[in-house]
Amino acid sequence: MKRKIYNRLLDWKAQWDGKSAILIDGARRVGKSYIAEEFARNEYKSYLLIDFNNTSRQIKQLFEEKLDDLNTFFRQLSLLTGVKFYERQTVIIFDEVQLYPRARAAIKYLVADGRYDYIETGSLVSINRNVKNIVIPSEEERVDMFPMDFEEFLWATGNDMLMPYIREHYLDMQLMGAAIHRKAMELFRLYMIVGGMPQAVQEYIISKDFDRVDHIKRNILKLYRSDISKYAYGEEQKVTRIFDQIPSMLQRHEKRFRIGDIKLGARSRDYEKSLFWLEESRVANICYATTAPNVGLELNKEQYKFKLYLADTGLLISQAFGERDELNELYRKLMFDKLEVNKGMLVENIVAQMLKASGKELFYYSAYSDKADDRMEIDFLIRKPHVTSRHNISPIEVKSSNRYTLSSLRKCIKKFSAYTTTPYVLHSGDLKIDEGIVYLPLYMTPLL
Repeated sequence: MKRKIYNRLLDWKAQWDGKSAILIDGARRVGKSYIAEEFARNEYKSYLLIDFNNTSRQIKQLFEEKLDDLNTFFRQLSLLTGVKFYERQTVIIFDEVQLYPRARAAIKYLVADGRYDYIETGSLVSINRNVKNIVIPSEEERVDMFPMDFEEFLWATGNDMLMPYIREHYLDMQLMGAAIHRKAMELFRLYMIVGGMPQAVQEYIISKDFDRVDHIKRNILKLYRSDISKYAYGEEQKVTRIFDQIPSMLQRHEKRFRIGDIKLGARSRDYEKSLFWLEESRVANICYATTAPNVGLELNKEQYKFKLYLADTGLLISQAFGERDELNELYRKLMFDKLEVNKGMLVENIVAQMLKASGKELFYYSAYSDKADDRMEIDFLIRKPHVTSRHNISPIEVKSSNRYTLSSLRKCIKKFSAYTTTPYVLHSGDLKIDEGIVYLPLYMTPLL
């Protein structure tokens, strides 16, 4: 499947020419191994993929015993794998490199040698246990990989022309028109339901069977729970509690994640490592509260006040609805917006997912006061690309139905007029501009 990260790999190859490795970091099952091997197959004369989840003791011994003699190291590696190496025309892929830290530490010497290129793939690579006793190589570019975004989903489903049309109308601030908007919203809901995990997308393309798609997503959720039990090192129960509570917390009107609600008397600081684990494994996206909607979002971050979203909304749907009969019918009702369910949590989750995939850190603003004018909650805050002395932050409200009010957004615009620039409402309707507020269809979120 076509992925945007492929172009990032092309840029790395051209720019660094062997002087740096590249590490593709992302959650399990987002397609890291697939895209690394596809790139290697297309762009090099030969390649070797070493999967540290399933590699021989002999290959590991080479890293332990032969790194001081790279001529012997490469000769024996070639003989053991049957892959012929060509200087500056071969790439070696270290797949799931976090499972064998010694290989990651060896990158420093392998890159300095200069004969071949190196791609690493991994998840949980920043967890302290996986970098213990090694020097993290500075000769390493790092790129994040997320579940398939909406445009990649459209490519996969054979709708190559839609996103350029959407982008053109976003840039010109023009209506999409009833027919095209309806088509785009149908595909957007399909994307929300199927999700962006490549295996689930592929199954939908092949079978169009939501039961089979759901089965794949549930297997991925089981894999994540298995990873928690294997790699969360002393935090297993806490991580599992948080992971299992994401849907119920998002279903509330105020979507802030409250640690005290999952265990009586628990405090956020007691779960700090567990949250770090979920964020670094890319299983969840954390949206932090900020004390003021100004350019210093990170400086004003409230460490223990946050909302927690699942990294893929398709997985969230499978997690939220549980295993049941007639999933096909449930999914079809979701598809055609006919299911009586709190769609707000799904829509807000997918907006968080799309903002994160487009490179934005997640922040929101919430204020409680006896004064009505000061009481507000803004779903997301994003910074404009070029910082100026004033008006740097766009407040965003996410609406899942056609009936809504904008009291919080209007209060924010009034109170923080010196800080804010274009305010947005992301909704299911077509594009419009009214009283300085830009109303965008949900599928335009990645273009912000």
